Amino acid sequence: QVPLVESGGGLVQPGGSLRLSCTASRLTLDYYPVAWFRQAPGKEREGVSCVSSSGISTNYDDSVKGRFTISRDVAKNTVLLQMNSLKPEDTAVYYCATNRRYNTTCSLHLDDYEQWGQGTQVTVTS
Repeated sequence: QVPLVESGGGLVQPGGSLRLSCTASRLTLDYYPVAWFRQAPGKEREGVSCVSSSGISTNYDDSVKGRFTISRDVAKNTVLLQMNSLKPEDTAVYYCATNRRYNTTCSLHLDDYEQWGQGTQVTVTS
């Protein structure tokens, strides 16, 4: 198992922004699809956004389109999730995941990913 580490969560008011980071110390993330998922209390984990190997394609859940942007910082071996116009319903623990299989597309399905980080809490409240 290669540990993924998320950071950047926090407390923000509605309409605010946060940027989450996902990095790995023993894996070149750019080779593999990376996805962000989130899980709110009492709810199932859901896919938010993903980026394919080498950043060729991206995918977003409808609930975050136009507000969230996923990107890669290859030099820092990091995948970023820029979250703007945050809403209270965005409150959740956010996880990054990868599956270590080169793919020019990416999925928002839980079962397609095997390696997960520990999560970072995002709370949107006034």
